[in-house]
Amino acid sequence: MPVARFMGESNARYYASRDPLGAPDPGGHSDGGSARGGDFVTAPDISQMFGEMIALWCADLWTRAGRPQDVLYVELGPGRGTLASDALRVMQRHGLAPRVHLVEGSPVLRAKQAAAVPGAQFHDDLASVPEDAPILLVANEFLDALPVRQLVRTESGWRERMVALDEDDAFVFSAGPNPMDDAVPQDRRQAEIGTILETNPGAAAVMDEVARRTARQGGAALFIDYGFLAPRYGSTLQAVKGHRKADPLEFPGIADLTALVDFATLAGVAQAGGAEWLSATTQGNWLRALGIEARAQALQDKGGGEAVARDLHRLVHAEEMGELFKVMALGGGGWPAGAGFGPV
Repeated sequence: MPVARFMGESNARYYASRDPLGAPDPGGHSDGGSARGGDFVTAPDISQMFGEMIALWCADLWTRAGRPQDVLYVELGPGRGTLASDALRVMQRHGLAPRVHLVEGSPVLRAKQAAAVPGAQFHDDLASVPEDAPILLVANEFLDALPVRQLVRTESGWRERMVALDEDDAFVFSAGPNPMDDAVPQDRRQAEIGTILETNPGAAAVMDEVARRTARQGGAALFIDYGFLAPRYGSTLQAVKGHRKADPLEFPGIADLTALVDFATLAGVAQAGGAEWLSATTQGNWLRALGIEARAQALQDKGGGEAVARDLHRLVHAEEMGELFKVMALGGGGWPAGAGFGPV
């Protein structure tokens, strides 16, 4: 089967059957607890500061847009609802009380989100999210789990990269039989034999829909994920199980399969969809621009101590999440540009 189908079916089973997130140590994420259990931990579970910075970004944007009465907060893949809970708490302090819509397909995670964010409305996809008000959309580590399509250059030309069974009934990568040269941009067709070209049709479809909604409804969208800002070759498919990297073919349906997000391509998709592409930067730079270091100092002054410093380091340092994770924003409908990407 194609890599995209293998990844899609594996993740569908994985997310439908479990809570994949590591649980904070006693004291909660806001006190700097480290993750235990699960397969991975996301930024909202590391520290409340992450959700607070997103809240300030939204509240500042809303204020400069004239504080419209009716606004939607939409989150794609909200995990346990931690980010939404932290963000909404801070938004309300600034007078912003949006209607909350969470896009989540996992029954296990929906139950946790309902407890964390009372009154939220749930959706299987964006299609059923209302279109009658400006939208503030957040997607943190959502695009990376969408299935990627891989093409590989062989001696006979470009072929779809497949997952097959070898003589020992183990999964292996192989090249499909059908020519795929027409699916490769002309300027990339002469790459070296063995070169892998990765695309993400699902991510492009999501970006196009969000861009069109943002342009039509007004508001902004924020995408945060690990990825790259310039086009590149090679497979980025990877698996995580028990907080450790694993062979992506070894534990289908049991390990989390992800791939790096191609923000350069998605920026073009967003602009073609009519949105205003506000820019992209690293997570570390963006959080610093929003004032996370000052917030960390305030938490330390209240007794947070070394735990807060450790969490800040993990979120912004180049050797942790600061460089690997990127932040991209869209705007539209006459709304101002969001902070953290340069002059506003």
